[in-house]
Amino acid sequence: MEKYEFVGKTREEAIDAALAELNVEEKDLIINEKEQKGGLFKSKKVVVEVIKKSDIVDFIKESLINITKAMGVKSNIEVKVRDDVLNIVLYSDNNNILIGKNGRTIDALSLIIKQMILNEVGEPFKFNLDVAEYKLKQQKRLEHLVKRTAREVAKTKIDAKLDPMNSYERRIVHNVLNDDKYVYTESEGEEPNRYVVIKCRENK
Repeated sequence: MEKYEFVGKTREEAIDAALAELNVEEKDLIINEKEQKGGLFKSKKVVVEVIKKSDIVDFIKESLINITKAMGVKSNIEVKVRDDVLNIVLYSDNNNILIGKNGRTIDALSLIIKQMILNEVGEPFKFNLDVAEYKLKQQKRLEHLVKRTAREVAKTKIDAKLDPMNSYERRIVHNVLNDDKYVYTESEGEEPNRYVVIKCRENK
């Protein structure tokens, strides 16, 4: 992963130099201010280190190919941007191995790659990892279940406790019902058994 350094009298000037030389927009870069050069008789200069996000995506793809190859799985990768979120989707000759039970292998792969990026870049880089759109299909099934349950709660006025979920799944539930007129959601319990309760607004 290539890192570039640019110097300017100010941070803004250093960043402008980066944008001009790399021919990118600021949103396409990870920018870290490294140090300020200068001394008693010299004016200070700001040094920024920049990494192109496209290089990070290439790093993710290359790392995943190497890891899955070591697992004995031949894979290829598709990069999609949906709702301004970077989605990395793996397709392979053995998707079940890469998915794992309840998607645990996907989560493990994602954690490994995110830690590798953190070590290289020095800050988190957000992306979603999926295998053959397994998580996307699971999300749609969860959204369907939540909407159906919400209708029941609104009709019966009886709160519904959902099964324990991870933070990602709970966030989906909250987002689906965030603007619902008749029900609202609350997370309860302790990890790893934290769950969401769908509650009727009339019972407040």
